[in-house]
Amino acid sequence: MTTTTASAYKTPASIIWAIIAISAAASAFIFWLVYIHPPVDAAGASFNFLPAVNAVLNACSAIALFIGYRYIRAGRIPRHRASMFSAFIFSTAFLVSYLTTYFLHGETRLPIAHTGVLWYTYAIVLFATHIPLAIIALPMILITFFFSLSGRFSQHRKIARWTYPIWLYVSVSGVFVYFLQAIVPVLVRR
Repeated sequence: MTTTTASAYKTPASIIWAIIAISAAASAFIFWLVYIHPPVDAAGASFNFLPAVNAVLNACSAIALFIGYRYIRAGRIPRHRASMFSAFIFSTAFLVSYLTTYFLHGETRLPIAHTGVLWYTYAIVLFATHIPLAIIALPMILITFFFSLSGRFSQHRKIARWTYPIWLYVSVSGVFVYFLQAIVPVLVRR
């Protein structure tokens, strides 16, 4: 490999830092939207189906990720790529729906005492794992896609080993959090 060819595949640090900066700004915006911004429709009357849509989109993303993983393990690169693009589209649609949900309705609060197994399970999954990993996943997903789309497959493989399980966990745990947020209020009313 010549020096010119090798340098052609060297990733400019500015691109990685730009992805990280955009991801940090997006995370800060989401934090503001969820925890500071007053909801437009605090009663939750409009678009109250959006949390269920969010869960379905997260589930579809998880399924596409799992299928994409199986395809790459089988060496079926075009199908892997299609599955990963599908996961990306589902996750992007989730993000739009999620932002709309929080813009309209604000933060979802689990209506139970902050003690007991159910509360601690919810708190650990949401606050200790799901949210921090979602913040980490965003730049990792973008960087992984950048490496693939720019033909840097060696770098793509190295980061994808970490991106895949984190992205999959965030998608699956998002469905779990929705399940608790949707089911617990129904059980509490009984």
